[in-house]
Amino acid sequence: MNNRIALVLILGCALTLACGSSESPALRAGAAVVDVTPKVWPLPMVGSFSYRPATSAHDPLHSRALVLDDGSLQLALAVVDSCYIPRSVLDEAKERASKATKIPTNRMLVSATHTHTAPPPAPGVGLRGPEAQAHLENETLYSEQLIQGIADSIINAHARIEPAEIGWAFTEVEDEVFNRRWFMKEGSIPPDPFGGRTDRVQMNPPRGSADLVRPAGPTDPEVGILSIRSTAGVPLALLANYSLHYVGAILPGGLSADYFGEFAREISIKLDAPADFVGILSNGTSGNINNIDFTQTRTIREPFEQVRRVAGKVADAVAQAYSSIEHRPTAALAMAERELTLALRKPTAEVYENSRELLTNVPLADYARQHIYAQWAIDLHDGPDSVDVKLQALRIGDLGIAALPFETFVEIGLELKAKSAIKPMFTIELANGAEKYLPTPEHHELGGYETWLGTNQVETQASVKITKALLELLDEVAPDPAQ
Repeated sequence: MNNRIALVLILGCALTLACGSSESPALRAGAAVVDVTPKVWPLPMVGSFSYRPATSAHDPLHSRALVLDDGSLQLALAVVDSCYIPRSVLDEAKERASKATKIPTNRMLVSATHTHTAPPPAPGVGLRGPEAQAHLENETLYSEQLIQGIADSIINAHARIEPAEIGWAFTEVEDEVFNRRWFMKEGSIPPDPFGGRTDRVQMNPPRGSADLVRPAGPTDPEVGILSIRSTAGVPLALLANYSLHYVGAILPGGLSADYFGEFAREISIKLDAPADFVGILSNGTSGNINNIDFTQTRTIREPFEQVRRVAGKVADAVAQAYSSIEHRPTAALAMAERELTLALRKPTAEVYENSRELLTNVPLADYARQHIYAQWAIDLHDGPDSVDVKLQALRIGDLGIAALPFETFVEIGLELKAKSAIKPMFTIELANGAEKYLPTPEHHELGGYETWLGTNQVETQASVKITKALLELLDEVAPDPAQ
């Protein structure tokens, strides 16, 4: 090699290094919180088979948002203290936020935490007793407040964008997650709401029962952590993800953000963060996971005590992992979205006719679980044949995130982690819509609450199609290995 060629190569390498900052501009980020606690009372609470009126809030509900900008792409993530939020509500919130920020709606991920002590996100949504009919006006007012609150959280986060550093880590909290579906001794499983006795597993069986055989699936104890701090090292925001249903055990009549909201408060304290810090906990794949050890009898605790205990334990684990995070000033962003059409399940002719007969001349005051399922069966029979669901995949640096609008079985999340083109990654459920439970085909064979017609409404192969589509999306946003 002559000296001239060597000099050209050296200069080329130097220029490549010098230009690295222009090819990878500094990350910018902003975060914000908007209070979405109702301003009108009373309101029913969703997440139960009975009418539960709320006349106050035990603790506030929020929409917490994060906006990221790598110089070529902006994206927004928001997590809302709600049991579930229909796509129509989220689409309207995104449109309002997009109009103000110019962030395209297909670059926004908005999910619900799945607290079971939240008001209906839209009028007429959720299970109702006869008294709830009087609350439709309040529900309409609250839905508008919720839509604008979600939009404002994204708008405010966008307005607070500043140069930032980003990092991620994973930890585990093993002893707070339990599979809630159990194989039981023969003859011990109650009939389903349509009178059938084909279930081979039971959801939430009696605690400490002699009829317990074994759990019908695994758990996922992993906690994913995405941390944002200022260039001066001050914590700005932290998004965590944990595959655990709500915790509950909250005073009757009061709305609550459950352990998701309590985590947000706890992590701010543990990180000694400033007042404008935004802590966020999203729900992972927890469709068959809850906080109950069914091998033990119930431990009596004060209201909200279990919420504080679980949130504190998760926050402790996150704070410890936080100290090991290597924050960096750049992180390439990528995001892809896809619509997937799924067939909706239909009742058999027998179930349909029996459901119509069951609901004939039944006073609302006499409504029970079987009447609710009968109405769901009729709605599915009379409704459309398919539904379009929105799936998303994101890449933030080397971190992957998948999103889908279901209460998702943990097996699906574990498969995504194992097969994803981006590692590490986690999945956010109840994102961009609310399409009820998503069991795997194997769990459909076992039956149980999450597979019943009405609790689950999409085709039995839906999880296979969704997993395939999400893996393709993750592959699409994965970095090019040639670069």
